[in-house]
Amino acid sequence: MDRGYGSSRKYEEYAYVLDFLPRGKSTTVRGREGIIITAIGEERLTLLEILGIPNSTFEIGERIYIGKEGRTKVLSVLGKMDYDRISVNAQKELAAVVEKIVTRNEKRFIDYLNNAQPLTPRIHALELIPGIGKTYMKVMLEEREKQKFENFEDLQKRVGLKEPIKQITKRVIEEITGESRMNLFVKR
Repeated sequence: MDRGYGSSRKYEEYAYVLDFLPRGKSTTVRGREGIIITAIGEERLTLLEILGIPNSTFEIGERIYIGKEGRTKVLSVLGKMDYDRISVNAQKELAAVVEKIVTRNEKRFIDYLNNAQPLTPRIHALELIPGIGKTYMKVMLEEREKQKFENFEDLQKRVGLKEPIKQITKRVIEEITGESRMNLFVKR
């Protein structure tokens, strides 16, 4: 079992590579060396440190399998990382990789927007997404009452919200960097 990655929680199946060191030292597990990969989990959107199988090659933005059974390039998930502990390169790649995840998992994010609820009597979860203020939120709530949004394009057409993928990406980054106090998408 991977250390520091509790068994009761759901495991990540896939992660996207943000950076890697062909000959690195782990920052989460003492004494572990080898191909050290910084990645972001596809489901929980948490930053992970991963140990690659010797002689495997990795590319920035690559989707790698980190699930329990049948890993081909990954020896182990070493642990979770905080944003301020990852390399500058990983930080630079984060926005592009998160955007890729949001784009590829469109249904999951659209489902979220279709079902998001008020967080407090004053604040609705939708308002926490950049670009969605009170006005867009009202329109979104009215529109989804009539019919759920099918995809980002549908949302853009019916609500007028520009670049929903970029706005959700921005929100995910705010959660990863710790700029936001409340998380909608990133699982701690």
